[in-house]
Amino acid sequence: MQPVPMERTTFYSLSDEQLGYACMEPTFMKIRAKSPAVKNEAIAQLSRGQRALCMFRILYDHSSKSAEEYYGWLSYLLDQPGYWSGVLEGLQFFEDAPLIHLLEESKELFEARNLRAGTGWDEAAITDLEADPELQEAVATLYAQYQELTPHSLRIIAGYIRANPDEFIVFR
Repeated sequence: MQPVPMERTTFYSLSDEQLGYACMEPTFMKIRAKSPAVKNEAIAQLSRGQRALCMFRILYDHSSKSAEEYYGWLSYLLDQPGYWSGVLEGLQFFEDAPLIHLLEESKELFEARNLRAGTGWDEAAITDLEADPELQEAVATLYAQYQELTPHSLRIIAGYIRANPDEFIVFR
């Protein structure tokens, strides 16, 4: 991916969350609603840091608004070849052990639920939470932890971007 053109004042004024988003939006514009092959090719062309950011944003942008989205999106990522491992590799790149641990804990809980229900990742739906109060309570707890951890994740990532702007930004 080509670095994103940006004014220096903008770069330094963006919040941690906004900075990561601004650095990935051109890539997301290219791959939104495209085939898995197009997405995989675009992601493969990113630098290691860009790919780590991209995979974090793929997780964060779809799972941060509600416990239901957290459950549904993690299940989706676990169903898509390479996406779950890509997210974990991205978090390892940023040395975000607490979020990795939470995601692994979530995966174990969701796997146990799938085993009990006799379902697969592709069958997971937000309505599972309504039908299973125990799952709903567990997901609410995991999501609350997720909300506590992600500001730290955003800080780590923004710190990396600010320390390595040439990997993400070309100043105008």
